[in-house]
Amino acid sequence: MTNPDQTAPTVFLVDDEQEVRATITRALELRDYPVRAFPSAEAFLEWYTPEVPGCLVLDYGMPGMNGLELQKAMAKKGLSLPIVFLSGHAGVPESVQAMKGGAMDFILKPFRQNVLVDAIDKAFARDAATRVQFAKEFATQVKFDRLTAREKEIADFILANPSATSSKHIGRELDISPRTVDHHRARILEKLEVTSVAELITLAGTISPD
Repeated sequence: MTNPDQTAPTVFLVDDEQEVRATITRALELRDYPVRAFPSAEAFLEWYTPEVPGCLVLDYGMPGMNGLELQKAMAKKGLSLPIVFLSGHAGVPESVQAMKGGAMDFILKPFRQNVLVDAIDKAFARDAATRVQFAKEFATQVKFDRLTAREKEIADFILANPSATSSKHIGRELDISPRTVDHHRARILEKLEVTSVAELITLAGTISPD
Protein backbone atom coordinates (compact mmCIF):
# COMPACT_ATOMS: atom_id res chain seq x y z
CA MET A 1 0.00 0.00 0.00
CA THR A 2 1.48 3.31 -1.08
CA ASN A 3 1.44 6.49 0.95
CA PRO A 4 0.54 9.25 -1.56
CA ASP A 5 0.68 12.97 -1.01
CA GLN A 6 -2.80 13.72 0.26
CA THR A 7 -3.03 16.89 -1.85
CA ALA A 8 -2.64 14.89 -5.08
CA PRO A 9 -5.60 13.11 -6.69
CA THR A 10 -5.36 9.50 -5.54
CA VAL A 11 -6.79 6.27 -6.87
CA PHE A 12 -8.41 4.41 -3.98
CA LEU A 13 -8.56 0.76 -4.95
CA VAL A 14 -10.86 -1.63 -3.10
CA ASP A 15 -10.67 -5.31 -4.08
CA ASP A 16 -10.62 -8.40 -1.88
CA GLU A 17 -8.17 -10.25 -4.15
CA GLN A 18 -4.57 -9.45 -3.25
CA GLU A 19 -3.28 -10.35 -6.70
CA VAL A 20 -5.74 -8.01 -8.39
CA ARG A 21 -4.83 -5.19 -6.01
CA ALA A 22 -1.13 -5.71 -6.67
CA THR A 23 -1.53 -5.88 -10.45
CA ILE A 24 -3.70 -2.77 -10.74
CA THR A 25 -1.59 -0.82 -8.26
CA ARG A 26 1.60 -1.64 -10.13
CA ALA A 27 0.10 -0.74 -13.52
CA LEU A 28 -1.24 2.58 -12.31
CA GLU A 29 1.89 3.56 -10.41
CA LEU A 30 3.92 2.95 -13.57
CA ARG A 31 1.72 5.67 -15.09
CA ASP A 32 2.44 7.94 -12.09
CA TYR A 33 -0.97 7.62 -10.45
CA PRO A 34 -0.83 7.68 -6.64
CA VAL A 35 -2.64 4.56 -5.42
CA ARG A 36 -3.92 3.47 -2.02
CA ALA A 37 -5.32 -0.06 -1.93
CA PHE A 38 -7.69 -1.70 0.53
CA PRO A 39 -8.74 -5.36 0.90
CA SER A 40 -12.32 -4.55 1.91
CA ALA A 41 -15.00 -1.90 1.79
CA GLU A 42 -14.93 -1.72 5.57
CA ALA A 43 -11.19 -0.96 5.60
CA PHE A 44 -11.66 1.84 3.08
CA LEU A 45 -14.53 3.43 5.01
CA GLU A 46 -12.51 3.34 8.22
CA TRP A 47 -9.57 5.14 6.62
CA TYR A 48 -11.03 7.58 4.10
CA THR A 49 -11.64 11.26 4.82
CA PRO A 50 -13.32 13.64 2.33
CA GLU A 51 -10.33 15.99 2.34
CA VAL A 52 -8.40 13.56 0.13
CA PRO A 53 -9.22 14.07 -3.59
CA GLY A 54 -9.30 11.40 -6.25
CA CYS A 55 -11.59 8.53 -7.18
CA LEU A 56 -12.57 5.07 -6.00
CA VAL A 57 -11.91 2.00 -8.15
CA LEU A 58 -14.23 -0.53 -6.57
CA ASP A 59 -14.75 -4.26 -7.03
CA TYR A 60 -18.45 -5.01 -7.26
CA GLY A 61 -18.51 -8.49 -5.73
CA MET A 62 -16.72 -8.86 -2.39
CA PRO A 63 -17.39 -10.79 0.81
CA GLY A 64 -18.79 -8.71 3.64
CA MET A 65 -19.86 -5.28 2.34
CA ASN A 66 -19.98 -5.50 -1.44
CA GLY A 67 -19.34 -2.65 -3.86
CA LEU A 68 -22.94 -1.56 -4.20
CA GLU A 69 -23.38 -1.53 -0.42
CA LEU A 70 -20.25 0.62 -0.09
CA GLN A 71 -21.65 3.02 -2.69
CA LYS A 72 -24.85 3.35 -0.65
CA ALA A 73 -22.90 3.77 2.61
CA MET A 74 -20.84 6.56 1.04
CA ALA A 75 -23.99 8.32 -0.15
CA LYS A 76 -25.41 8.18 3.39
CA LYS A 77 -22.21 9.74 4.72
CA GLY A 78 -22.28 12.45 2.06
CA LEU A 79 -19.06 11.23 0.44
CA SER A 80 -19.10 12.31 -3.21
CA LEU A 81 -15.90 10.57 -4.31
CA PRO A 82 -16.47 9.36 -7.91
CA ILE A 83 -16.66 5.58 -8.25
CA VAL A 84 -15.44 3.35 -11.08
CA PHE A 85 -16.80 -0.17 -10.60
CA LEU A 86 -14.93 -3.31 -11.61
CA SER A 87 -16.65 -6.68 -11.93
CA GLY A 88 -15.93 -10.13 -13.26
CA HIS A 89 -19.48 -11.44 -13.16
CA ALA A 90 -22.12 -8.72 -12.65
CA GLY A 91 -24.82 -8.40 -15.28
CA VAL A 92 -26.89 -5.56 -16.70
CA PRO A 93 -29.17 -5.06 -13.65
CA GLU A 94 -26.18 -4.65 -11.34
CA SER A 95 -24.44 -2.19 -13.64
CA VAL A 96 -27.64 -0.18 -14.10
CA GLN A 97 -28.10 -0.02 -10.32
CA ALA A 98 -24.54 1.17 -9.84
CA MET A 99 -24.85 3.84 -12.52
CA LYS A 100 -28.16 5.04 -11.08
CA GLY A 101 -26.32 5.44 -7.79
CA GLY A 102 -23.95 7.88 -9.48
CA ALA A 103 -21.06 5.62 -10.54
CA MET A 104 -18.75 7.06 -13.20
CA ASP A 105 -18.29 3.76 -15.03
CA PHE A 106 -18.82 0.00 -14.75
CA ILE A 107 -15.92 -1.99 -16.25
CA LEU A 108 -16.03 -5.74 -16.75
CA LYS A 109 -12.95 -7.85 -16.03
CA PRO A 110 -10.73 -8.56 -17.85
CA PHE A 111 -10.17 -5.07 -19.22
CA ARG A 112 -7.49 -3.13 -21.08
CA GLN A 113 -5.45 -0.75 -18.97
CA ASN A 114 -6.31 2.24 -21.13
CA VAL A 115 -10.03 1.68 -20.45
CA LEU A 116 -9.46 1.95 -16.71
CA VAL A 117 -7.08 4.90 -17.10
CA ASP A 118 -9.61 6.82 -19.20
CA ALA A 119 -12.29 6.19 -16.57
CA ILE A 120 -9.96 7.34 -13.78
CA ASP A 121 -9.06 10.55 -15.64
CA LYS A 122 -12.76 11.38 -16.09
CA ALA A 123 -13.41 10.60 -12.42
CA PHE A 124 -10.51 12.86 -11.36
CA ALA A 125 -11.97 15.67 -13.49
CA ARG A 126 -15.41 15.25 -11.92
CA ASP A 127 -13.96 15.21 -8.41
CA ALA A 128 -11.95 18.37 -9.09
CA ALA A 129 -15.03 20.18 -10.44
CA THR A 130 -17.10 19.07 -7.45
CA ARG A 131 -14.48 20.37 -5.02
CA VAL A 132 -14.27 23.74 -6.80
CA GLN A 133 -18.06 24.08 -6.62
CA PHE A 134 -18.08 23.11 -2.94
CA ALA A 135 -15.39 25.69 -2.17
CA LYS A 136 -17.45 28.40 -3.90
CA GLU A 137 -20.59 27.41 -2.00
CA PHE A 138 -18.71 27.33 1.30
CA ALA A 139 -17.26 30.80 0.71
CA THR A 140 -20.72 32.14 -0.12
CA GLN A 141 -22.25 30.54 2.96
CA VAL A 142 -19.55 32.13 5.13
CA LYS A 143 -20.61 35.53 3.77
CA PHE A 144 -24.29 34.89 4.54
CA ASP A 145 -23.36 33.73 8.05
CA ARG A 146 -22.02 37.25 8.72
CA LEU A 147 -25.55 38.67 8.61
CA THR A 148 -27.39 39.54 11.80
CA ALA A 149 -30.84 38.06 12.41
CA ARG A 150 -32.57 41.21 11.09
CA GLU A 151 -30.27 41.43 8.07
CA LYS A 152 -30.93 37.79 7.30
CA GLU A 153 -34.68 38.40 7.58
CA ILE A 154 -34.47 41.22 5.05
CA ALA A 155 -32.17 39.25 2.74
CA ASP A 156 -34.51 36.25 2.88
CA PHE A 157 -37.48 38.50 2.06
CA ILE A 158 -35.64 39.95 -0.95
CA LEU A 159 -34.72 36.49 -2.20
CA ALA A 160 -38.29 35.25 -1.78
CA ASN A 161 -39.79 38.39 -3.39
CA PRO A 162 -37.35 39.57 -6.08
CA SER A 163 -40.01 41.74 -7.73
CA ALA A 164 -40.83 43.61 -4.50
CA THR A 165 -37.54 44.88 -3.12
CA SER A 166 -38.23 48.56 -2.50
CA SER A 167 -37.48 49.76 1.02
CA LYS A 168 -41.08 50.88 1.45
CA HIS A 169 -42.46 47.49 0.47
CA ILE A 170 -39.99 45.57 2.65
CA GLY A 171 -40.59 47.94 5.58
CA ARG A 172 -44.35 47.51 5.31
CA GLU A 173 -44.11 43.71 5.19
CA LEU A 174 -41.62 43.47 8.07
CA ASP A 175 -43.14 46.32 10.12
CA ILE A 176 -40.01 48.49 10.16
CA SER A 177 -39.27 51.91 8.70
CA PRO A 178 -37.93 52.30 5.14
CA ARG A 179 -34.93 54.17 6.57
CA THR A 180 -34.14 51.14 8.77
CA VAL A 181 -34.46 48.92 5.70
CA ASP A 182 -32.04 51.17 3.82
CA HIS A 183 -29.52 50.90 6.66
CA HIS A 184 -29.76 47.10 6.79
CA ARG A 185 -29.71 46.79 3.00
CA ALA A 186 -26.42 48.70 2.86
CA ARG A 187 -24.93 46.43 5.51
CA ILE A 188 -26.18 43.32 3.70
CA LEU A 189 -24.57 44.35 0.43
CA GLU A 190 -21.34 45.25 2.24
CA LYS A 191 -21.11 41.95 4.12
CA LEU A 192 -21.97 39.89 1.05
CA GLU A 193 -19.51 41.90 -1.06
CA VAL A 194 -22.08 42.72 -3.74
CA THR A 195 -23.29 46.09 -5.08
CA SER A 196 -26.93 45.46 -5.96
CA VAL A 197 -29.99 43.36 -5.20
CA ALA A 198 -29.49 41.61 -8.55
CA GLU A 199 -26.00 40.53 -7.49
CA LEU A 200 -27.37 39.40 -4.13
CA ILE A 201 -29.89 37.16 -5.87
CA THR A 202 -27.20 35.78 -8.19
CA LEU A 203 -24.89 35.10 -5.24
CA ALA A 204 -27.60 33.24 -3.32
CA GLY A 205 -28.24 31.11 -6.40
CA THR A 206 -24.71 29.68 -6.19
CA ILE A 207 -25.63 27.80 -3.00
CA SER A 208 -27.16 24.39 -3.66
CA PRO A 209 -30.42 23.76 -1.75
CA ASP A 210 -30.11 21.31 1.16
